[in-house]
Amino acid sequence: MLFHVRMDVKLPLDMPAEIANEIKAREKAYSQDLQRSGKWRHIWRLAGEYANFSIFDVQSNAELHDILTALPLFPYMSIAVTPLCRHPSSIRDDDA
Repeated sequence: MLFHVRMDVKLPLDMPAEIANEIKAREKAYSQDLQRSGKWRHIWRLAGEYANFSIFDVQSNAELHDILTALPLFPYMSIAVTPLCRHPSSIRDDDA
C-alpha cells in the first residue's frame, strides 16, 4: 500500500540545541533505515519549510501508523496521510 505523507515539524523555540540535535540524529538514522528497507520509498524537503513530502510503501494502515508514531520527531509533528493507488495512465510498473 502506498501513502503520501506530509510531515511538518515544529520544535519548541526554547528546546536546547543539544536535545534538538540528538532527536534529529535519531530521526535521520531511523528514516534512513526505513528507506533502505523500501518502506520509506521517497522523501522530499519542501523548500522554505521545516517539512517534507514522503511516499511510504507498507502492508497496512496499522504498519504506517506504527512507523510514524515511532519517529523521534513525532511529538513535534503535524502529519497528513493520503492513501494512493495506481493511476491507469501510468507507464511505471513499480507504482502499484
